[in-house]
Amino acid sequence: MDIFSSLPVTLVFIAIFALIQIPMTIAVGLRRAQSDIHFLDGGDPVLLKRMRAHGNFTETVPISLIAMAAAELAGAPALLLWIGGGALLLGRGLHYGTLVNSGFGNGRAIGMLFTMTPMLIFPVYVLWSLLQSQS
Repeated sequence: MDIFSSLPVTLVFIAIFALIQIPMTIAVGLRRAQSDIHFLDGGDPVLLKRMRAHGNFTETVPISLIAMAAAELAGAPALLLWIGGGALLLGRGLHYGTLVNSGFGNGRAIGMLFTMTPMLIFPVYVLWSLLQSQS
């Protein structure tokens, strides 16, 4: 089985999200170097915002991409995968930008809605497909 032909949409989003995580990680490291805080957040609100934005990205994106890959392998339509992946991308961008810039706001909530939607839809698609294949 050729992974490129089996997961063409998911692989695009895996690459995009992996590239996005690099500047997030660098932003935390740069703030640590600027503030001379090597562990935890040291009470620095800028570092804390960057850490939480990076951490939340790391907590939500991998499981979403795993669920997306499972949905793609289960035969999800390409349009559903592109819309779900796009929603995840938009959601993570809104959440990260809002958290880092202001720490609070509607962008975080909307970002989480856009994140949670594909996180819900992809595994439901997989479970539904499994149930359909059993009957």
